[in-house]
Amino acid sequence: MFNPSRDQVRQFFVDAWRKQRANEILTPLEAQALDWILEHPEYHGDLENVEALTADYSVDAGRTNPFLHLSMHLAIAEQLSIDHPPGIRAAYQSLAQRTDAHQAAHEVMECLGQVVWESQRLGTPLDTEAYIDLIKQRASR
Repeated sequence: MFNPSRDQVRQFFVDAWRKQRANEILTPLEAQALDWILEHPEYHGDLENVEALTADYSVDAGRTNPFLHLSMHLAIAEQLSIDHPPGIRAAYQSLAQRTDAHQAAHEVMECLGQVVWESQRLGTPLDTEAYIDLIKQRASR
């Protein structure tokens, strides 16, 4: 299983954005990342700033970590593509009908963040049923 370091993840997004700007060929994964990078112009400056590779994006700093945010987009896209955990695709589609695809992805991201935090806090495996239920609850609002 691929388990990149924080530095590798950051470099991946920086490289994908650099390649796009230089009109270079992207790998398939970089092309997927680019789709999300283009959806987030507020992160373009970070991706062009070498200092972002080592920046601290703590909650106290009051800024969203662009690398974490983009990584979560990629993780959710993968979950949707393979419908794992089972039912996520249908739950997402219900949510996307209520809003748009990008906003739906952000709402799924909130749900994922919540179950990951809970898992870490309790020292338990991620509760995939709770994850899907949270998405369904948002879709039914």
